[in-house]
Amino acid sequence: MTNGTLGFYSSAELREAARRRLPRGLFEFMDRGNDDEIAMRDNRRALEAIKLRPRVLVDVSARSQEITLFGRSRAMPVIVAPTGSAGLAWYEGEIALARAAAAFGIPYTMAASSMTALERVPAEAGGTPWFQFYMWPDRPASHRLIARARDAGFEALVFTVDTPVAPGREYNLKAGFTIPFRFTARNVTDILAHPRWLFGVLARYLVTTGMPRYMNFPPETQTRLTSLPMGRSTALDNTLTWEDVRELRRLWPRKLVVKGIQHPADALLAADCGADAVVISNHGGRVLDASPAPILTLPRVVDAVKGRIAIIVDSGFNRGAHVVKALALGADAVMIGRAPLHGTAAAGEAGARRALQIYRDEIDRVMGLIGCTSVAQLSRDHAVMPCEGGGAACQGH
Repeated sequence: MTNGTLGFYSSAELREAARRRLPRGLFEFMDRGNDDEIAMRDNRRALEAIKLRPRVLVDVSARSQEITLFGRSRAMPVIVAPTGSAGLAWYEGEIALARAAAAFGIPYTMAASSMTALERVPAEAGGTPWFQFYMWPDRPASHRLIARARDAGFEALVFTVDTPVAPGREYNLKAGFTIPFRFTARNVTDILAHPRWLFGVLARYLVTTGMPRYMNFPPETQTRLTSLPMGRSTALDNTLTWEDVRELRRLWPRKLVVKGIQHPADALLAADCGADAVVISNHGGRVLDASPAPILTLPRVVDAVKGRIAIIVDSGFNRGAHVVKALALGADAVMIGRAPLHGTAAAGEAGARRALQIYRDEIDRVMGLIGCTSVAQLSRDHAVMPCEGGGAACQGH
């Protein structure tokens, strides 16, 4: 499309394009939640239930969504969240996503469980990349990975803490999608039914670097650890404590972010341990299915932290209006994961750019419609919580 839209006008359309292009097992891993997918559903419902109260007769002819985060100007109040399957959504999809984020002046968060070596992202995509990881039981190996990210020039280290044990995700076990691939009748049929992905992604890996694998895992563990179903191939550590955050603070010289916070007391502990920010998150509904929607927890965390550290939120933000609601409730920025990933799966870097463009345009329109010309003008006065509208009891407000 010559107008730059690629024929996509919403995140939902990008999702549908990704669904058609990807093997079912891979798409479900990227797109679905955990157990009965209640948390994933509630994330969306909570965001929909919050309304925005507009002010009228305000000159909104000059609008800006620029924010300052970690002392740097960001062109939009969003961050691309870590998604370990980006390199399977598109050939070297991590680089495509990072380039799109750089073009829009926002951070891209690379997952440790990526198909591309971490050193390539800052070198080939530029921008301000962040690096996300889980602590492995082998702490020295984890610390060596962190040193690689430091030496490669990543701006921030994002420590995900909400997955001490592997989630269920029965659909993923049933699909049998593993890295490296173990061919079964089910997944071979699935792959052959999607020739664009087969030849555009899998075949390109096979003729360049071989079977896709987690390139940032220690070489001696890549095959052993990754020959498990996707989502269960990271060696998780269920012995972690806050002392591990303090140790990371000693090891990491730049910005430290703790991701997966759902309780105000934990946000305060993160600040006490030297973190520069927390991400209020229920992992997009992909871990604890009984967890509350992060948007409802956000005001309580903001009140508890009182500006000591930056507060980022994610999980279910698939519209620009959702981002504006979070900013009004006190978030410094919002992480978005599925929509840019769907865009990458649909059309590579161009699709990722289109996903971010959709958010940028929606945020801009919503700000104009509620009478705001800058993010700094947003406040809780703009947010109408469900309890104010006579609906169900409002959590965290």
